Amino acid sequence: MASTTMVFATAILVALYGGILLFFVVRGAMRTRSMADYAVGSLPFSPVAVGLSLAASITSAATFIINPGFIALYGLSGILGFALVMPLGLFLSLVVLTKSFRKHGTAVKALTMAQWIGKRYKSQNYAVFFGFLSLLLITFIVLICVGMTKVLAQALNAPELPVLTGLVVFVFGYMMFGGANSMVYTNLIQAAIMLVVAVIMLTSGWEHFREGVHGFMDRLAAIDPLLVAPVNPKSFLFRDYFEIIFCNLIVGVAVVCQPHIITKSLLLKSDRDVNRYLLTGILAEALFFAVVLTGLFARLRFPDLVDAGGKAIPMDGLIPAYVVAEFPVYVGLLVILGLLSAGLSTLEGLVQTVPTTITWDIIKPLLGSALGEGETQERRLARINKAVIIGVGAVAIWLSYGQLVNPALSVGIFAQNGVYAYFSAAFVPVLLGIFFQNVPLIAPVAASLTAVIVHFGVYYGRISWYMQAEVRNPAVAVTFAILASAAVGFGLYAALRNRRPVSG
Repeated sequence: MASTTMVFATAILVALYGGILLFFVVRGAMRTRSMADYAVGSLPFSPVAVGLSLAASITSAATFIINPGFIALYGLSGILGFALVMPLGLFLSLVVLTKSFRKHGTAVKALTMAQWIGKRYKSQNYAVFFGFLSLLLITFIVLICVGMTKVLAQALNAPELPVLTGLVVFVFGYMMFGGANSMVYTNLIQAAIMLVVAVIMLTSGWEHFREGVHGFMDRLAAIDPLLVAPVNPKSFLFRDYFEIIFCNLIVGVAVVCQPHIITKSLLLKSDRDVNRYLLTGILAEALFFAVVLTGLFARLRFPDLVDAGGKAIPMDGLIPAYVVAEFPVYVGLLVILGLLSAGLSTLEGLVQTVPTTITWDIIKPLLGSALGEGETQERRLARINKAVIIGVGAVAIWLSYGQLVNPALSVGIFAQNGVYAYFSAAFVPVLLGIFFQNVPLIAPVAASLTAVIVHFGVYYGRISWYMQAEVRNPAVAVTFAILASAAVGFGLYAALRNRRPVSG
């Protein structure tokens, strides 16, 4: 339980932080005059700024708050999967995909992933399909809202529902106006804070290494020998090397196909900026991924997973509890600010991309001429987008509260199931669209449908022995989905590519 000093100082800090964010939102909003400005920005940003924005967008409450909880429960097997294998796949994918996606994205003037898909394959219906698929990303919004709520509620000694509601109203409210212009400004602030806090969190466990690495490992082994094992057969996510290495590598490679990540390169004003952008983003992100190590420090602090009062600490509450218990007030405040920044950086990107996709790729095609033309249409779409943001915010509060009171181990499982289904459907179409010519429309469409059917079929149908446990691992489901999607998509492309082309 936080002290009175911590509660008071946190309240002041949050108010000041909110004021600074609003300043930059207003500054960005003054240059946002259209849906295009809202989606991809109108201001010239340096590649270093956009690279830090990329790292901040990839890093979420999952990286700083939720995933360290998995590490606290399952140990080094989780470090191998979440801090080594998955980042390796993500970095390789970023390097391979970014330049080509940017080239095609700027050529077709795409504002969203769904729009990129539709224009690349010359199919409005396919774009609408991806617009609906983007609703799955609301699960990731829920994860971030839950993680941030846990941190704030712990630091303020406040009930979770009012904290959750205030958080959503504030963030969704300011994201109605600034869009991409504001987001790069705020992401820069957040990334700078996160870099400092990542170092603080990683060095917070130095005392456990007084007897060297072996002494550290021995202390973990004394709690549970499986905490220092490369695989953890008693876990739900790291039971063997297939789950730890193969599944996490697939996830890392494919996760780049989320719209708030892959479309970030469209903010660059020149192809010459791409290398600096990637180098900055990857170096910062490597440090951020290492923060999951803090989960081991939290486990040493709470070996029996109960707090000082004997109350069991839920997995998603371990890092918030660790921060309040471990750090003196003013260092703890900085860490809390970093945890909030980690959540806000990705939440802003999702609040920008998901409602924009709903507005641009579902509502606009379905309403058609009823929206008018030219500037009239632009104004109406802008108003509709604000209403959509309100609607998504309301859904986020409802779903987040459900995860706060009744999670299946962790909100991370809920979010992974939705997000993984989305990027499994996008991965093969993006590859086909970037690297191949004369792609028959049936190939990417069949690949997307196969991915969605296989992912949810494996997960909810409990197909394979991996799905028999109480908590199912979405990484296994998405691995099967992507492999099946690749077989179908590339198989159809090979069989039909010399027939009537639909993309070039």
